[in-house]
Amino acid sequence: MTSDSVLLSIKSMLGIDADMNAFDFEIIQHVNAAFTTIHQLGVGPIEGFSITNENDDWSDFSSDPKLVNLARSYIYKKVRLAFDPPTNSFLNTSIENQIKEDEFRLNMYGEGAFDG
Repeated sequence: MTSDSVLLSIKSMLGIDADMNAFDFEIIQHVNAAFTTIHQLGVGPIEGFSITNENDDWSDFSSDPKLVNLARSYIYKKVRLAFDPPTNSFLNTSIENQIKEDEFRLNMYGEGAFDG
């Protein structure tokens, strides 16, 4: 099940049950740091975007499903490395490379490279 809640969807991707809220504060901080990077790449609402709890939805960030899908994947990877980094250095490097590619694509999106 995919939740439209930013927090709940990231928790699900991390393998954390929705009812487990012991780590919510830490996860929210990492999510907001990733949203800040996305904003600095020129994507999303002009005023930026952040979440405070599970009531903040992806649709509050953007109505563009392509952007939401890219942001969801990017933010999961950023949170994963900050919150629960893999012990395998090869996997860690792979995720870091995926993040760099996502940042490039987000920047291109922000510059209008994918506009019709």
